[in-house]
Amino acid sequence: MGISNPSTSVCGDYSTPALIASRASVLEGKTFQDILDMGIYPPDGVTRDYDNRNYKGGMDTLVEERFFGYKANSEHDADFPEAGVELKVTCFDEKKNGDYSAGERLVVTMIPYDQPVQLEFDDAVVARKCKRMMLVYYQRDKAIEPYQQQIHYAKLFEIPENDLKIIRDDYRTIASLVQEGKADQLSESLTMYLGACTKGSTAAGSWVEQYYAPGGPKAKKRAFCLKRQYMDYVLHHYLMNESEDADCIIKGDAPVTQTFEEYVLSLIKPYIGKTDRELCEEFGLEYKGDKGQWSALAYTMLGVRGERAQEFEKANISVRAVRLESNAKIKENLSLNTFKFLDLVEEEWEHSALFEYLEQTRFFFVVFRKEDGCSRLEEAKFWSMPSIDLDGPVQECWQRTKDVIQEGVLLDVKKRKDGSIRVENNLPGSKDNPVAHVRPHANRAAYRFADGTESGDVQKNAYPLPDGRMMTKQSFWLNNTYVYSALLHYNENGLGES
Repeated sequence: MGISNPSTSVCGDYSTPALIASRASVLEGKTFQDILDMGIYPPDGVTRDYDNRNYKGGMDTLVEERFFGYKANSEHDADFPEAGVELKVTCFDEKKNGDYSAGERLVVTMIPYDQPVQLEFDDAVVARKCKRMMLVYYQRDKAIEPYQQQIHYAKLFEIPENDLKIIRDDYRTIASLVQEGKADQLSESLTMYLGACTKGSTAAGSWVEQYYAPGGPKAKKRAFCLKRQYMDYVLHHYLMNESEDADCIIKGDAPVTQTFEEYVLSLIKPYIGKTDRELCEEFGLEYKGDKGQWSALAYTMLGVRGERAQEFEKANISVRAVRLESNAKIKENLSLNTFKFLDLVEEEWEHSALFEYLEQTRFFFVVFRKEDGCSRLEEAKFWSMPSIDLDGPVQECWQRTKDVIQEGVLLDVKKRKDGSIRVENNLPGSKDNPVAHVRPHANRAAYRFADGTESGDVQKNAYPLPDGRMMTKQSFWLNNTYVYSALLHYNENGLGES
């Protein structure tokens, strides 16, 4: 939102970042109701229902109008243009273990599909609205009313130059696809810190024509955003002042002329062709020859201690080790997160855990090939799931899973010769879908059947079904054939069957 008034008002002078930060510091410890009770109004004196879900301005506008005393508008400039400061109100959540995490991505401004876009970040509207921000973080508590949520942090944040380098590359990736008339191929996982998140309240209303592809495929409405994982990093390390315990891949002021991904691949390239045993010897590591060590070797080759890289964490990049058999085929499927049956049946596709994970996660595959008792490093590559696959076969797999759970999972109990049981179900398998399937996540099977009898440790290894039965924990998995095609034949138009 933009501010329609000059740099001064009855509430103070906002012509510099320091003055804005000084004024905003008063917000810490206050609830939104406290702000309303101050009796400050915008020039037009109009009051709004700021916590109404149908009102787009939300708490950003509440703070802008009822604390800073300005009338919010949608100008394509920073909220405080003279100071070059954008006001953003966002939330953080407290997890079950007591840790805090950013509650959402930070939406900056819409990606324009109805007009030309700038190719360079520093020339674009989004740059003016995110380089320097007045961040107001409140703790989200769904058990209390929106106006009673409490603000904990109100601080000025300026994106560090090393992050801006990556954000400029992110912007160019997004803008290039838009200019090429390929906005329908955008996904949040294609970039690192600056994302292209979906916007639109309804499925029908979220698809629009493309300025650069008249008469071509429609594209989902999207906005430039700072990703949730990036905002989580900002919360912990800039607002909460926690110490940094993850190594950077790009060290200090190292001159990097490549994109981040090109730089990462250049670090891996000298090791291509070496076996895992040779790599362990080179780095002074005990040889184990398992998948866990292959992932650890990837970080070591990147110059990172342990298995945490700062850039990967801020960008939500998942490092996955993949082993090709000697015949170059992949034996194992790729596991995704487990899900709870009762949660999944309450989800809608574009707000589902599976959609958000694959829409927002970029994978870094480190590929080894089995050879003479060890594994040889074959290649490394970054990959994101094409939107045509996510909104096609993966959505179909998810929807089929939801339908089966709602209708009642069929559990077909078969007895083995040794007296133990094997239970088959009708959730989608790898033969039912070219991309994804559902299979157990737990190492041991556990069930509670309709008659109340149990098999296995249901408290540890099972989740409840809507009808009261319990079933072994399940996950979505990417088919090994699909992962193989992703590694060898990836293109942004989707993969389908390999």
